[in-house]
Amino acid sequence: MKLHANQLSSHLQNKLAPCYLVSSDEHLLVNEALDQIRGAARTQGFTLRESQVATAGFKWSQLAATGANLSLFAERRIIELRLPTGKPGRDGSAAICEFVEHLGTELLLIVITPKLDKNNSNAKWVKVLSAKGVFLPIWPVGLRELPGWIGDRMRRAGLRPDGDAVNMIADRVEGNLLAADQEIQKLRLMLGEGPVTGEDVSNAVASSRRFDVYKLVDAAVAGDAKRAMKILNGLRGEGVEPVILMWALTRELRTLARLADSVRRNIDLGTAMNKERVWSNRQAMVRACIGRHQYTDLYRFLKATGRADAAAKGQAAGDPWQLGADIVLGLSLGGRRAA
Repeated sequence: MKLHANQLSSHLQNKLAPCYLVSSDEHLLVNEALDQIRGAARTQGFTLRESQVATAGFKWSQLAATGANLSLFAERRIIELRLPTGKPGRDGSAAICEFVEHLGTELLLIVITPKLDKNNSNAKWVKVLSAKGVFLPIWPVGLRELPGWIGDRMRRAGLRPDGDAVNMIADRVEGNLLAADQEIQKLRLMLGEGPVTGEDVSNAVASSRRFDVYKLVDAAVAGDAKRAMKILNGLRGEGVEPVILMWALTRELRTLARLADSVRRNIDLGTAMNKERVWSNRQAMVRACIGRHQYTDLYRFLKATGRADAAAKGQAAGDPWQLGADIVLGLSLGGRRAA
């Protein structure tokens, strides 16, 4: 059975399916859907949860062994299987199908993947999961829909925003739902419930003493490694999702890489920065950053953020904060000094 994300709550009020396939690139929405499924499962006696990540070299016999390893006290268990690429391969497909066909009432299987394209959605293992349980593809929130999504989420948090408040947050996060959610939670803590204006949002941002990812990016671009690392540690200590950090670094590095490539092609940097809409008060630090890096450095950092983002989402091994620290230091110090 295929469900839309807005149908999940009503579905979970009825009988729990034996398996779920949750597919999306939206980290926040996936986590919230998983929390809903886990919560419903707990009310039905699933007290244990085990997680497996099918990265390169994963032994698919582990999945079968997990199903066969019954608890001493016959406790009901949730088995979560993450497929970072969305492609389990021939052996993985066979193992998933076999596992699903022999699911008993003591096990609940949840498979988590990135967004599946049309070909992958028609794979045998997907069809088996859909036939036995629920296929939940979660679509991203488009830029046009983002203000409405933010406004609705603010109201659910007890806030009553005006149009300026919603638009300021939408402009600030540029489509990143995790960042939007954190901005809303910050406003809720700082302002409490009630009306929120654009001025309130501006003042809250200006008066907040929290280190944020925008300050971190600016410190790294400006070459201030000491301040950048201090902010990074502050973000980690405050429980900021590392995915937000990777999103901010990726966005900045894409711009820097395009600018460095323009310089390599003898395009005036000032002209290129105007084309990339680099604010005038950031152009000096951006120019200095381009000057201390080869364009290959920036593309290397950009690839590293991809690996760190995958680690932050549980799709690859590694500590995303350590990987992020390496990127921040490299961007701050320049190629030779970072090495």
